[in-house]
Amino acid sequence: MTGPEPVIIFRTHSDIEASIVRGLLETHGIPSMASSDVPHSVFPLAIDGLGEVRISVRADLADEARRVIQSHQVEEGGREVVRIRDEFEALERTIAYRFRDRGLLEHALTHTSRAHEDASGGVFDNESLEFLGDAVLGFVVADMLFRRFPQYSEGQKSKIKAALVSTTSLARVAEELRLGDHLLLGRGEEKTGGRRKQALLADGLEALIAAIYIDGGVEQSRAFIVRHLGDMVDEIEQPDFVARDFKSALQERLQASGQPLPEYRVAAATGPDHHKLFEVELRVRGSVMAVGSGRNKKEAEQRAAKAGLEKLESGS
Repeated sequence: MTGPEPVIIFRTHSDIEASIVRGLLETHGIPSMASSDVPHSVFPLAIDGLGEVRISVRADLADEARRVIQSHQVEEGGREVVRIRDEFEALERTIAYRFRDRGLLEHALTHTSRAHEDASGGVFDNESLEFLGDAVLGFVVADMLFRRFPQYSEGQKSKIKAALVSTTSLARVAEELRLGDHLLLGRGEEKTGGRRKQALLADGLEALIAAIYIDGGVEQSRAFIVRHLGDMVDEIEQPDFVARDFKSALQERLQASGQPLPEYRVAAATGPDHHKLFEVELRVRGSVMAVGSGRNKKEAEQRAAKAGLEKLESGS
């Protein structure tokens, strides 16, 4: 580093922790250097000042560097340490996309409640990304329906599009991706079950779509949307799809009454591979509410959901 005298912004007694900090700063475009006077331990423990590693940055970047480090710190044994965000690695594997700019992914996962609780002002929520993601999603879905269902009227395609991009449908995809496990929430939102709220999950998915679009371009975002919403499009067989989406209707009905989301489990699969019959159990709070069967798992789930709705409507 050249220029003005660098400023020390972090001290540790661990080579590992020093490497994590430097890597973190690098992903945010902040160059740094490490220095030490004596050999040091690989363990992140304070041992009477021995083996201290000092991380320094340019003076004009010191405040930004401290904010970045602070946003990645957790308490362990009464002491702050920098954590490795391996939850991002797991999510990237799940979505089958690796970000060039990991900061975009973090931005997409940051709920406004988290940003409001940050005193430094250096944390930004994902609302702008939601706005962009909604537009990208709408375009890709409209293009997909235009190409796959040219015989449908504008009104029919609009109804299908509305169902596909609804909060319920997007939350369903987010749940399959376990996106809620990775959301960065404020303490209040965490306590009130924010990781399972449909609106937060749907918004997070839209923000994720925008982040992929910015990081990898329109084709990468299109591939992600087709990959994860394609199954829903495959379920469409006639214009009255919206009325036939019993899974979404059941989910909305259960949530409106304060009940948890339903679970679908394959109870049996009989017959030869080319002509299997699947039996699916619909469970709520761990108990079987209804059973459905079909030529594939999705059809069986829809029929189980329909039976569950009928059971709710009959009051039984």
